[in-house]
Amino acid sequence: MNYSSDVIYLSLDGHVELEKYRYVYFVIVLTLYLLIISCNGLVIFIIVTNKRLHEPMYIFVAALLCNALFGATSIYPKLLTDLLSEIHTVSFESCIFQSFCIYTYCASEFTLLSAMAYDRYVSICKPLQYRTLVKMSTVKKLVCCCWVVPCCELGISAILTYQRKLCKFSLNRIYCNTSSMIKLSCTDFSVSTIYGLFILSIVVFPPLIFVFFSYSKILSVCLMNSKDFRRKALQTCLPHLLIFISFSITVCFEIINTRLEENMPHVFSMIMSMENLVIPPLLNPIIYGLNLKEILNRIKKLLLKSKTHVCQIT
Repeated sequence: MNYSSDVIYLSLDGHVELEKYRYVYFVIVLTLYLLIISCNGLVIFIIVTNKRLHEPMYIFVAALLCNALFGATSIYPKLLTDLLSEIHTVSFESCIFQSFCIYTYCASEFTLLSAMAYDRYVSICKPLQYRTLVKMSTVKKLVCCCWVVPCCELGISAILTYQRKLCKFSLNRIYCNTSSMIKLSCTDFSVSTIYGLFILSIVVFPPLIFVFFSYSKILSVCLMNSKDFRRKALQTCLPHLLIFISFSITVCFEIINTRLEENMPHVFSMIMSMENLVIPPLLNPIIYGLNLKEILNRIKKLLLKSKTHVCQIT
């Protein structure tokens, strides 16, 4: 769909099948977005405002939850607007920007999780060297790299996509996706496809290998120590491992969906495409809030304080 010679608009045809129950979907999506903001925001607030939590592990947790808010905000506001609108269009430039933000969120999530695996590896396998190897300055550099490097890598992909001349203007999705946009191109898109596969390989496989290596070392150390040591190691490692596995599964679903979306039911395809923007942002703060005692205790104190304050007012 192209409304002017200056601005190219794309139609998001995935909304057609949502039209009948769009107000129901609006309530569901709004509820999910508010839950994501409140759950992640609460844990971030607790970490930022408590100096005792200004430790590498908690800084990484806060960065991971900030990334979840970034990923959710890249899609939910636009999706909510489209659900209430009669016209579901987006400019080509805005579509590229949204796709860039979503992919950056996914890539940053993987790199942050691998950085957290390094933190757990040093903490358990080299405890005497922990303060030397995982200094706050090192943590800040790692967090910056986890955001800057994916931005640079995916910025090139966005430029390659922007240079494509389009012959079609319809995306069978409810949000923008680079793979789908490339298919609208009139020209050969093999360069963009090859670069996309290259980025996918360096974003996914190195973190997978590194996390596997880290936890194999952690496991070997745990087996040589006492039950109490294994319990403490499990307590700190389990949240990270659960989040890494769940995020890896949702990303795999999205990759499969991108490759096979034309051969599967549209509703099923939409559900799969939303998983990595729903499950991790909701699951991360819940897992860390319930499994890390320091954060859980702070949440309880905060809620108790709020309850007492309300009772005094009434």
